[in-house]
Amino acid sequence: MDLHVQPAARLTAVVGEHGGRLKLKIAAPAVDNKANAHLLAWLAAQWGVPKSAVRLVRGETSRQKTVAVCGVDTPWRVLV
Repeated sequence: MDLHVQPAARLTAVVGEHGGRLKLKIAAPAVDNKANAHLLAWLAAQWGVPKSAVRLVRGETSRQKTVAVCGVDTPWRVLV
């Protein structure tokens, strides 16, 4: 799943689409990997899968991220 992530928001939420990617605002700062950790934990909770089932494939230091989810057929439909 391709995402555009905006860190340091008041709330974590899906806010639409940006450049062909699902846009998320994350309520964690982009410092010491906190935003990435929060993103993966939030996605796991939304999909009802363990945190270990969600991993960051690409974009550790970028707003453009690719996330892989094990055990979910169409993960974006759960979020939208």
